[in-house]
Amino acid sequence: MVTPAFFNGIIDQAGSSCAGKRFYTLAAFFEAANAYSGFGHAGNVRKSKREIAAFFAHVTRETGYFCYIEEINRGTYCARSKSYPCAPGKKYYGRGPLQLTWNYNYGAAGQSISFNGLKNPEIVATDPMISFKTAIWFWMKNVHQVMTTGQGFGPTIRAINGGECKGRNPRAVQARIKFYQNYCSQLGVSAGRNLTC
Repeated sequence: MVTPAFFNGIIDQAGSSCAGKRFYTLAAFFEAANAYSGFGHAGNVRKSKREIAAFFAHVTRETGYFCYIEEINRGTYCARSKSYPCAPGKKYYGRGPLQLTWNYNYGAAGQSISFNGLKNPEIVATDPMISFKTAIWFWMKNVHQVMTTGQGFGPTIRAINGGECKGRNPRAVQARIKFYQNYCSQLGVSAGRNLTC
């Protein structure tokens, strides 16, 4: 489903000066996706196409067509956690295709993918394959089930960035929906129900 034309149709919209344009590659995406056998397999062809459309809709919104590797507002994002304590001097702001954020996400992703997410969160912005793996890890942990159970696109917005829901950022929500509908159309599937959060 994710053809070079589909992938390039997104990244080609990023400006030539965008760091992500030289960072994100289809090869890195495929390598990362192959590590998660369930990704893009949501039960049937229709649901699977919707899952791919939803993933790339969020990636497009989070990165500006693969322009950004790192969040613009780079806070510390350190929450108290016994399992994943923050390393001194490290910041856990958004990095990668889905802008992985917070120490507990970096710690858990690193544990799952085999990198030190707490002591080396920067690797998500320097290694394209790990970057995509963190995005797919987050997706499989928090969003995949929404797609397999046919809940619609709206709940995926809550799972990725619930802060935009309940009227708090309707323009961002509408942008995500528009990307999703566009990618569904490209993949030859209807967008389904429950599009908004």
